[in-house]
Amino acid sequence: MVRHIVAWNYAENFTMEENRRNALKMKEELENLVHLIPGVVSIHLYIEPLTSSDSDLLLDSVFDDEEALKAYIIHPEHVRVGTNYVKPITANRKCIDVLMD
Repeated sequence: MVRHIVAWNYAENFTMEENRRNALKMKEELENLVHLIPGVVSIHLYIEPLTSSDSDLLLDSVFDDEEALKAYIIHPEHVRVGTNYVKPITANRKCIDVLMD
């Protein structure tokens, strides 16, 4: 299995209330992808980090294998969610993909 972890900060042009509302919609849309894309084992978006954190949002997802991750990245539903619900509200994306032990 492959773990795909992405961290973001909020874009600077939103209020705290807008960030919360946007994060909830982003969470709903991303977590629903587990039902729409083959090879996705789990997806969870954490939207309430501790104050010691450097990032505002954390995506933790697991895939059957590297091929499933590659298919997810270009899948039209993932592209739709990224275009409409992730990119407009986030900045400073960091990602790591690892083979799970």
